[in-house]
Amino acid sequence: MLYSEQYPCHVQGYEPLCSGMEDFYERRLYLRAQDCANRPISSAPDSWIDVVERYTNDNNKTLHRTTNSTRCLNLGSYNYLGFAAADEYCTPRVIESLQKYSPSTCSACVDGGTTKLHTELEELIARFVGKTAAIIFGMGYVTNSGIIPVLIGQGGLIISDSLNHNSIVNGARASGAAIHVFQHNKPAHLEEVLRKRIAEGQPRTHRRWKKILVIVEGIYSMEGELCKLPEIIAICKKYKAYTYLDEAHSIGAVGKTGRGVCELLGVDPADVDIMMGTFTKSFGSFGGYIAASKEIIQYLKHACPAHLYGTSMSPPAVQQVISAIKVILGEDGSNRGALKLAKICENSNFFRSELKKMGFEVLGDNDSPVMPIMLYNIEKVAAFSRECLRNKVAVVMAAFPVVPLLLSRVRICISASHSREDLVKALEVFSEAANLVGIKCSRVEPQQTRAEENTKKLE
Repeated sequence: MLYSEQYPCHVQGYEPLCSGMEDFYERRLYLRAQDCANRPISSAPDSWIDVVERYTNDNNKTLHRTTNSTRCLNLGSYNYLGFAAADEYCTPRVIESLQKYSPSTCSACVDGGTTKLHTELEELIARFVGKTAAIIFGMGYVTNSGIIPVLIGQGGLIISDSLNHNSIVNGARASGAAIHVFQHNKPAHLEEVLRKRIAEGQPRTHRRWKKILVIVEGIYSMEGELCKLPEIIAICKKYKAYTYLDEAHSIGAVGKTGRGVCELLGVDPADVDIMMGTFTKSFGSFGGYIAASKEIIQYLKHACPAHLYGTSMSPPAVQQVISAIKVILGEDGSNRGALKLAKICENSNFFRSELKKMGFEVLGDNDSPVMPIMLYNIEKVAAFSRECLRNKVAVVMAAFPVVPLLLSRVRICISASHSREDLVKALEVFSEAANLVGIKCSRVEPQQTRAEENTKKLE
């Protein structure tokens, strides 16, 4: 069967739905590695998962599922603290909330979709991150793309990190504000861009900007890097710009008590104007939040379409987040939260250090549970992924268009639920797969952890 017959890009008499570039990508790249993408699982995303086996039909190369599954070590889920599986404290309370409130409110927050649980979570998340108020949403992506256009519009200026998430990019585009980017995680270039844009003013009229919003992430999901938040905050204060911090991957995952990059880097949350985060990673649920001053949150509740018209979070999902935060804070009556936080930090630094010793090129900073391993060539990424799966290790490949064409990588996400034996097994499998595809390209001495650096300074 011809490609044009299997994947028609247009119907006779109609304009094509897909561009030629999209067709080229699917035909030349995606179809050659489709077995490494969209792998279905049939279990909770714990440290080990059941990956459903698939086979291809030689005629059209379409993947078909089977009834069989393979038990694999999970290195791809954002299950940073291990709350995605059954938990002795969270699960009974989630089941109880399901019986009391039902799976859904079937309503937007303002139309009867706000239960006592929703109010409790908003108060709890505000207290957890160190802000006076918070608002929650049913989807993390919408939290960015729906909030940014409400905060700033025409006559405003958005300065965005060049590697910010797509939800931030689309939210900025929808706002109508002028958008400029600064080089990834380079405060000096941020200051250069700010100074220039403030001096020039708005296009054509050269009037002063109504407001300026600088948007950064706590941990960059495709780079594993921590934001240089102290330096960025200092620059924003100097030029009277507002700061917007996306902590989707850092809240709950880093910091002594799990409060994110502000705690890890010693930044006062009061210096960050807008704090955004999601519940899909560390808390084992879904949805997102915005934490800020009471005035800003009150404004968002009256002006944000994502709050006014979007369906509110499922009550059991809300209860999951509440329970997870209480475990982290030790309000469940145990020290499991502290142990989880210590475990993810230990696991992350151990795994990163060992990968570098073996010669892998690993991006990111110490203490970050996100570890991209650079493979560059898309064929090597696919071969690496297949070899890992053959040895019962499940990884996620990140290739074009998620990252630039020549910067393909495998992204590893470490969890507190991983044992040392799990990580050692993964390292052994990675070493064998790397020798097969030839990706060990450097031998760099591992960096010291922040804790070790601070200890040296004190000495």
